Amino acid sequence: MHPRALLCCLMFACAAPVLAAPLDVAARRVEVDGEQIFEVVASGTVKASQAAVWKVLTDYERMPEFVPDLEKTRLLSRNGNRAILEQAGVARFMFLSRNIHLVVQAHETPMSAIDISLVTGDMKMYDCRWEITPLPDGGTRLDYTGRMVPKFYVPGVLGSNMIRRDITRMMQAVLDHLDKT
Repeated sequence: MHPRALLCCLMFACAAPVLAAPLDVAARRVEVDGEQIFEVVASGTVKASQAAVWKVLTDYERMPEFVPDLEKTRLLSRNGNRAILEQAGVARFMFLSRNIHLVVQAHETPMSAIDISLVTGDMKMYDCRWEITPLPDGGTRLDYTGRMVPKFYVPGVLGSNMIRRDITRMMQAVLDHLDKT
């Protein structure tokens, strides 16, 4: 159950054609200090330039236009390279759904990374990172990593599969958006 409300998505500004690498996503549940944590890793490439990707990923309020199940992202405040965002979305599994509300802080390292951490909301822990790496052919590699612990029950193996599915949908939507823009 991932509140893919998690920010961050991308844009396009193609320079030279790039062959898209397959989307790679992994999710697993690990125990850290007695707490069950879901860890996710996802990566993919787009034809868009690093600058175009940065522009889309930091245009937080437009993300619900193309990120599945993300219903709202609102910029609450900005101070230099730090932004406080309110996000609302829905996590779905079979016939069940759960509304998720988060307030997160995004710490931006211009053109290369966005670190997102939980301020408050429906998670005990939520930390993620987007890394934006330019490729020699003009495209961009996107890497997403995250660690999360929902405040609600998520079954072990099923939870990892649900989170992998959600991250795959989110990441694919971002990559597709960047390749269309």
